[in-house]
This record gives sequence, structure tokens and C-alpha cells, in this order.
Amino acid sequence: MTFVVSDACIRCKHTDCVDVCPVDAFREGPNMLVIDPEECIDCAVCVPECPVEAIFAEEDVPKGEESFIELNADLARIWPVITRSHEPLPDADEWGKKIGKLDQLIR
Repeated sequence: MTFVVSDACIRCKHTDCVDVCPVDAFREGPNMLVIDPEECIDCAVCVPECPVEAIFAEEDVPKGEESFIELNADLARIWPVITRSHEPLPDADEWGKKIGKLDQLIR
């Protein structure tokens, strides 16, 4: 099992989750984070750190967002590791509440 970053992170990109990850499983793209399933140790410490509730256990990914399981794995292979938190995107508060943002993802 692994954890998955979902739609809520797109155009939000809070990085609170990064600081608590004991294995540096997060990868950073231009406007989203993903979790590398090869690195994730299923500890779940990142889940409560996400202010927009964008992180789910693989088996708990919301209906309609199952494609994020594969998306996290694919993008984790090409995006760089992020090991320290930083400020979220400027309009994170606005975008964190929206759903259905896959078309906004910058690869």
C-alpha cells in the first residue's frame, strides 16, 4: 500500500506534509506534489499535515480520483524530490477548496 496525493493539491501545493515524511517520498512539480509509491513506507504521518485533505491511503482514494494512483507513480519518476517545506502557491487558499482540477495540472 502507498499514500496518494489527490486533486485537492493541484494549484495549492502546501508542503507541510514534506517535513514529516521520514523517507523523502514526496516529489514536487510546478503546481502539485506527488508521493513516490516506491519510497512511501505507509506511515500515514503526512495525512493530518495536509490542510486541504489531499492525501489518502491508496485504498481510500475518493471515487472518481482513482487515476491519481497511477498519476502519482508516473510523475514521481520524473519530478525531483522535495525534502523541506516552503510557502504554498500564492492562491492556494482559493484553489484548495476546488475539486475537478486535473485540467489545471502542469506536468
